[in-house]
Amino acid sequence: MGQKITIEPVTRVEGHGKVTIHLDNEGQVTQTRLHIVEFRGFERFVQGRPYWEAPVLVQRLCGICPVSHHLAAAKAMDVIVGAGTGDGLTPTGEKMRRLMHYGQMFQSHALHFFHLASPDLLFGIDADPKSRNVLALALENKDLAVQGVMMRKFGQEIIAATAGKKIHGTGAIPGGINKHLSQMDKEHFLNGKAPMNIDSMIEWSQAALEFFHHYHEHNVGIIDAFVEFPSSYLSLVRKDGALDLYHGVLRAKDQEGNIILHDIDYQNYLKYIDEEVRNWSYMKFPYLKELGNDAGWYTVGPLARMNNADFIDTPLAQHEFEKFKAYNKGKLSHKPMHAHWARLIEVLHAAEKMKELLNDPDLLSGELVVKGTRQHEGVGIIEAPRGTLFHHYKVDHQDQITLCNLIVSTTHNNQPMNEAVNQVARKLMTGKKEITEGMMNAVEVAIRAYDPCLSCATHALGQMPLELTLLQNGQVLHTRKNR
Repeated sequence: MGQKITIEPVTRVEGHGKVTIHLDNEGQVTQTRLHIVEFRGFERFVQGRPYWEAPVLVQRLCGICPVSHHLAAAKAMDVIVGAGTGDGLTPTGEKMRRLMHYGQMFQSHALHFFHLASPDLLFGIDADPKSRNVLALALENKDLAVQGVMMRKFGQEIIAATAGKKIHGTGAIPGGINKHLSQMDKEHFLNGKAPMNIDSMIEWSQAALEFFHHYHEHNVGIIDAFVEFPSSYLSLVRKDGALDLYHGVLRAKDQEGNIILHDIDYQNYLKYIDEEVRNWSYMKFPYLKELGNDAGWYTVGPLARMNNADFIDTPLAQHEFEKFKAYNKGKLSHKPMHAHWARLIEVLHAAEKMKELLNDPDLLSGELVVKGTRQHEGVGIIEAPRGTLFHHYKVDHQDQITLCNLIVSTTHNNQPMNEAVNQVARKLMTGKKEITEGMMNAVEVAIRAYDPCLSCATHALGQMPLELTLLQNGQVLHTRKNR
């Protein structure tokens, strides 16, 4: 019968999931699976609702990245009201949305790196769980912990100033935005008392990258050799190939770096992307139709964006991007732990873009909304912190939503996360007679590199304990429980 190891739930991620690992009688790993055990429902919830409710309604998917869903839905509704596909808004409308989005990227990436990922980096994968958390981080490295908290706070304040609230705001509406930035908010973000001003945020973003470089230099094994496997990559890029987190065209590269999806208009995404259902997960498995469901899976997120972009249009982030490319000798990085590096480059880029936008007079005045010829179908795509986010809607003549299809970032990364789990399990658990907490956490570290938001991909209520059982020929050899 062999052995079966269950990790339930995966910790320090948003949402609920579990991992099962099967070993044969010789202790060889034969199967690994990341199961998403929450049930999805939002695609049905919104049907029958008036289309203008969508940007406010769908962000209830998540309290961690509501701005991403808010803006993706708003971009789809821009098409419905005839305002275009992202670059057809007024200058004020587009720039206010961009400022909101960069605030979201900044705070979400800071939350993940400082609160969720850094405890593993600072204290080690095998460290006592009691010391592998943000509270222990604050005791060990107070400055780092404070910076993480304050960076998240700054991003949240940017969101409040543009969306009306830090969580579940109402700023983006079909065809534009519902407010200007106030002069008082502008002055606060540009010239407020340190560290709560944009220049301090840029300095701290650079400091976070220096921290990572120092850690990487002394822990190459964890960042480079811990897990690595070839993948294709999907993301938006600007039409000139630059990194663009708000709008662009869809690009995909294969594992060799060849472009296999050539900067297509994302309104036509269904021609190129499909989703497969498997009976052991509520989360679907997207793939590129041209390559088929076995070979067509791909990775999204910060690492994919670094692999796909030709350049970054802010100078400090571009300098870091060049370091990233040089380290990988100009080739794609297939190391999931490099996503932490890529994530911090995006933190710096977001800070630079926020400063640029805060100095733009269009945020203080100008037309807020534009409308054109009414349409009955629209797609909105944005680069959320965790990767490319798809919102697709159809609306009838009574203005009611009749179809909603959401492909969230974590759904795109379903197969890559399963690949990462498989590799770590085979490396660390083959032939082992006893489960250690470090082995359990190592599997979770691989998953956390993707910063998954499982409740965005599927939806449920409740809590689950962490319980692992090792079986051999039906006999329990070892059990561990964490609650």
